[in-house]
Amino acid sequence: MTYGATQQEMVSALQWYIDHGVTECLGDTPVNRFEIPAVVPAFAPVQTQSMEKRPLQEASQTFLGKSDAYDEAIKLAKQATSLEELAQIIAEFDGVALKKTASNMVFSDGFAQADIMIIGEAPAADEDRVGKPFVGASGQLLDRILKCIDLDRTAEEPKQSVYITNVLNWRPPGNRTPSQSEIEVSLPFIERHIQLAQPKILVLCGGVPAKALLGKSDGISRLRKKWHDYVPQTKGIGNAETPIPAIVTYHPENLLRTPVQKRLVWEDMLSLRKRHVSL
Repeated sequence: MTYGATQQEMVSALQWYIDHGVTECLGDTPVNRFEIPAVVPAFAPVQTQSMEKRPLQEASQTFLGKSDAYDEAIKLAKQATSLEELAQIIAEFDGVALKKTASNMVFSDGFAQADIMIIGEAPAADEDRVGKPFVGASGQLLDRILKCIDLDRTAEEPKQSVYITNVLNWRPPGNRTPSQSEIEVSLPFIERHIQLAQPKILVLCGGVPAKALLGKSDGISRLRKKWHDYVPQTKGIGNAETPIPAIVTYHPENLLRTPVQKRLVWEDMLSLRKRHVSL
């Protein structure tokens, strides 16, 4: 029995949905999970009319697959010669499905020439609404932490200011953790972002930026205990011969849920200040 598409085409379409973070299948009508479902015979007929009218192969051709999106992201990221151009390229790039559900692209905040560049995971609801990273309760907490070590995102002096962004520029629905494919497609853009900003120190807030940018699989509790040398993970972007010192710490959002970790973040900030002063 066929449904207007080959098995390989159906597998490719299913993989496309997985790559773009689809984790649930929704039907046309609500399902009462408290009812005992009727037994459906294994030979029950399948509705195939809509699939026959629009073959699966034709539907999937309007989207970029994971490998195509990644290759296109690398090509476009390399073309950016300024932060303004990079922001425009990301805004026009259709290889990340999150763009369709987000309200605003979130690119950066702070002073672009700052010594320190802070990189988070992805925009949350407040960031998506405002179009800036690290706002709302978590952003206010970050600002208070930074002021304790004499840093301010509103300052316009490299030694006193910070530059802030995220690995992903679009909010995942429901603030879910980004999928691996979403991180991979976004990686060329954030690495080009780093290359253009030319920070002297990177602060990686959370496990997603730490693992993605350092190419590590360790948990954040182990990564945060020492300084790392960041080198680009994307070939052709950045200078691997000149690593950037990077420190890993917990995301402010995590501190709101687990205040006991504030002590650990303060240890990280003291280490950051010591490294920064020595530059």
